[in-house]
Amino acid sequence: MSESADIALIVIDVQKAFDAWEAAGRRRNNPEALRSIAALLSAFRAEGRPIFHVRHQGTEEDSFFLPGTTGYEVKDEARERDDEPVIVKRVNSSFIGTDLEARLRSGGIGTLIICGATTNHCVETTARMAGNLGFETYLVRDATWAYDRVGPDGDLHLAEDVHAMTLANLEGEFARIVRSVTVVDDLLKR
Repeated sequence: MSESADIALIVIDVQKAFDAWEAAGRRRNNPEALRSIAALLSAFRAEGRPIFHVRHQGTEEDSFFLPGTTGYEVKDEARERDDEPVIVKRVNSSFIGTDLEARLRSGGIGTLIICGATTNHCVETTARMAGNLGFETYLVRDATWAYDRVGPDGDLHLAEDVHAMTLANLEGEFARIVRSVTVVDDLLKR
């Protein structure tokens, strides 16, 4: 194993199901997130650093994420290469019911750079668990996105606010919140 294996990129649920959500009228923030994810993938590949792709597999028959459907497919900007492992999960956390933690530990990986979809669901859950499991965890704010949500009180919460609140909740306790340029210019160079 090379010395560069200590840091890994985790790309979560960048699947075409979200295209269907948006076509149905769901509004998201951060339209440049896919560009940032592609830049992270390119930088990690150029440095020979490990990349783990996480794909959500729906379990309900009306899920947009069912295998064999267009929604299950990965968006072109985040498509994995043959030598990059794909972790399939069925819940919000990339660690529950998968071998992700075992793969990371056996690879000597102690630092995780997390990006993907969506900020307040699978990205947040994975970042919280990564922090709790003792990984040095970074969440890339410009490489994830959220959708507008209606709260239990019936109030509309804009995607920008959902995204910002999730980042605020994670910062310091579970993860460090960074931008993709920080990852490329600083974290990958250490």
